[in-house]
Amino acid sequence: MEFTYEDLTADEYHHRVAVYQPLTAALRELVDAVIRTEVDDATVHSATETISEVTAALRAQQIPGAYGVRHTAEGRGMAWGNAVIGLRNAIAPPLTVVRGSVTDPVVAHADVELGAAYEGPPGHVHGGVVSLLFDQVLGEAASMTGLPSYTGTLTIRYLRPTPLGPLRIEAFTPERDGRKTLARAAMLVDGAVTAEAEGLFISPRGMTPLHPFAGESR
Repeated sequence: MEFTYEDLTADEYHHRVAVYQPLTAALRELVDAVIRTEVDDATVHSATETISEVTAALRAQQIPGAYGVRHTAEGRGMAWGNAVIGLRNAIAPPLTVVRGSVTDPVVAHADVELGAAYEGPPGHVHGGVVSLLFDQVLGEAASMTGLPSYTGTLTIRYLRPTPLGPLRIEAFTPERDGRKTLARAAMLVDGAVTAEAEGLFISPRGMTPLHPFAGESR
């Protein structure tokens, strides 16, 4: 499992964010609009042609395969194709994980607002999306020291349906034993817990620690 190092200055990093973040946000709006539109057939056909033209323009120059996971010299992660936090992935919820200190009771948290694209039961978040969000936040909590950790097991307890809209995930101080880390988290809506999760995360043998970066993870 390889990470790609990019020698970017802070200015270059923020320039890329400024270029791609609005594009991805616009695509998320498009996904939501497609789900909820009630326009006439002619408008749908016209929109389809326009989207196809835009897609062709973006495909004019592309990397082969997946985006991968990239890091800057100061430890900023750029998992921009990631299914949960990918800054260039419109399928991903607009989730930003904020990491604190390994000594904090809540070592990482994320606030996110989920709309129509993430619905399962009517008006509520799909259970698989709940699991997806937990997996990401728990994994980041387990990797706080800079040593990447990957999901071994993930157990979710669904206490009540999670309504679409704003929610928060909080990950608690992990327990470490060699290459294994046990992490726990809760999902909250208006302060009420809707689901809880526990995950066992494993650091692969021979994995080189990355520079730990306290702050936002994208």
